[in-house]
Amino acid sequence: MKYKPHNYQRYCIERGIVQKELGLFLGMGLGKTVITLTILNDLIYNRFQVSKVLIIAPKKVAEMTWNTEAEKWDHLTNLRIISVLGSQIKRLRALNTNADIYIINRENVQWLVDHYKNMWPFDMVVIDELSSFKNHQAKRFKALKCVRPHINRIIGLTGTPAPKSLMDLWAQIYLLDKGERLHKTIGQFRAHYFDSYQVDSSGRHEYTAKNTANEVISDKIKDICISMNEQDYLELPDLIDNPIWIKLDEKAERQYKELEKQMILQLPEGDISVTSGAALSNKLLQLCNGALYDEDRKVHHVHDCKMDALLETLESLDGQSVMIFYSFQHDKERILKALPKGLRVRELKTIQDQEDWNNKEIDILLAHPASAGYGLNLQDGGNHMIWFGLNWSLELYQQAIKRLHRQGQRQKVFIHQLLVKGGRDEDVAKALVEKGDTQQMLMDSLKARIEAVKK
Repeated sequence: MKYKPHNYQRYCIERGIVQKELGLFLGMGLGKTVITLTILNDLIYNRFQVSKVLIIAPKKVAEMTWNTEAEKWDHLTNLRIISVLGSQIKRLRALNTNADIYIINRENVQWLVDHYKNMWPFDMVVIDELSSFKNHQAKRFKALKCVRPHINRIIGLTGTPAPKSLMDLWAQIYLLDKGERLHKTIGQFRAHYFDSYQVDSSGRHEYTAKNTANEVISDKIKDICISMNEQDYLELPDLIDNPIWIKLDEKAERQYKELEKQMILQLPEGDISVTSGAALSNKLLQLCNGALYDEDRKVHHVHDCKMDALLETLESLDGQSVMIFYSFQHDKERILKALPKGLRVRELKTIQDQEDWNNKEIDILLAHPASAGYGLNLQDGGNHMIWFGLNWSLELYQQAIKRLHRQGQRQKVFIHQLLVKGGRDEDVAKALVEKGDTQQMLMDSLKARIEAVKK
């Protein structure tokens, strides 16, 4: 596909090529990934200013997003990208493979720094979700801080650099400029921009930003940071599809292929078998989501790959209200169990739930598409929805989307689909886009999938 950058994307690309330190504080859907890859491609192959790039990202993003985005665009075909994931042996093998870009999950940053020590080989680093390095006491921050002098170029990506407090900015900006703009230490930063007060007899202090802090800090970092939000800059229609691709772990992928090919899956608790094409499709969708019903409606947990992606997506939205659509009852139960404590979570059941959502008294609103159809106005409560699992009903899908994407909605509506690459729910997503007859879509795609497995 030919890449035609929007004006704001072109501006970001030009800044990223010229500047050695850059924070791209762009809202979700503005194209941070393709912007960054375009910068990297130019620096590596056109200007010869960079030889080896490290991208640090959330685990699910590291597994799929960057590789998938690079494969999509014609101008990025030269980039050699390898993921540094999995066991230590696999990570070491990946690091010893010749490539342009190496992608690692943020949990392994300390391991990577300890591995190379003073022989740090990456002359450029990209931090995807820079806000995950906001804690100056975290091991990942301290590790990267140690090798920062060996990094010649750096880009930090996030949509929410300071969602709760300006205090969150210090560590992030330090990684960009080594303390040049907001002081070398967190103590100096606090002293200049915050007032402190003692909260109890233990000596613990709390901090509040001074009246001029926001303005002064913004002025100090504006030369190395680009801040844009989707409401002001997004040159796209009001409804934005954001597929989030997921790679199953080796065991889950093996089980998926076994069920798809043999129509039977052997589990420790017993075998699960299917006898028809429609039943197979249903089981494969369940397996993509991470659990299966047996013939007695007992739930068998298989993997957490999609659940991990859900939690990472919620983290990236950093406090914004989200609707989550689920397909199966066991999906809902597992989601409720996995959600972080402290969130205001509600299942959409009553008029009161609708009113509380629109009054922004709910952080996570869970719903089944069949229960969120006609007549519900939910546009005042948020503009993000996550589809944990899809079903074949085009009508239910479109009506569910219209709960947020309707008159009165003041923001772009983002549809985040969690999709297993090469899995059954990828087929459903494609079929929904093609807007065909529901039953025919199901059977045609199943025939194509079965033929592909046989080859």
